[in-house]
Amino acid sequence: MLCLELFYIFFKLGLFTFGGGYAMIGQLKDIIVTKKNWISEEELLEVCAIAESTPGPVAINLATYIGYKKKKILGSLVATLGVVLPSFIIIFIISLFLEAFMQNKYVQYAFVGINACVAFLIIKAGIEMFISLKKSWWQILLTIIVVTLMIIFELFNINFSSIYLILIGAFIGIIILSIINAKEAKK
Repeated sequence: MLCLELFYIFFKLGLFTFGGGYAMIGQLKDIIVTKKNWISEEELLEVCAIAESTPGPVAINLATYIGYKKKKILGSLVATLGVVLPSFIIIFIISLFLEAFMQNKYVQYAFVGINACVAFLIIKAGIEMFISLKKSWWQILLTIIVVTLMIIFELFNINFSSIYLILIGAFIGIIILSIINAKEAKK
C-alpha cells in the first residue's frame, strides 16, 4: 500500500511540476514534510543539497531517496518510476507532434506563462529553504557571496558551472567551520 502511495505522490508531482526538481521542492515539502511527516524539514534541506551535488536530475534523486527511506529498494524504484513516468509519457506524445505543437501560438503563449511560474516556484523554494536554515553569520555571508557571484556571472554572461559554486561553498564551509571549531576547542 505504501509503495502505491509513493508512486501516486511522485507521479502527481512529476505530472504537475514544471521546471524540474527545484520547482518541485515547495510541493514536496508540503506533501512529504508537512502532510505525511515522512522526513523533517531539516532532512529535506540536506537531501536537496545532496541531490544537487550528485549526478542526475534533482527530482529523481529526491524521489529515490524518499522512496528508499520509506520502503528501501522497492520504494526507491517505485518513487523514481512515479516521478519519471509522466515526463516520459508527455515527451513521447509531444515528440509525435512536436513541430505542429510548437507552431501553435497558444502553446507558445502557455510556455511564456509556465516559464514565469517556474521562475517564481524556484525562487520561492530557495527563499523557504533559506528561511528554514539554522543561520549563523558565516552562512548568511556565504549566501550573499554566492547570490552576488551568480548575479555578476549572469550580468556579464560568464559561464560558471553550479558544480564549482557547490565546491567553493563546501571549501569555504570547511575552512570557516574548522576555524570556528579550533577557536572553541582553545576555550
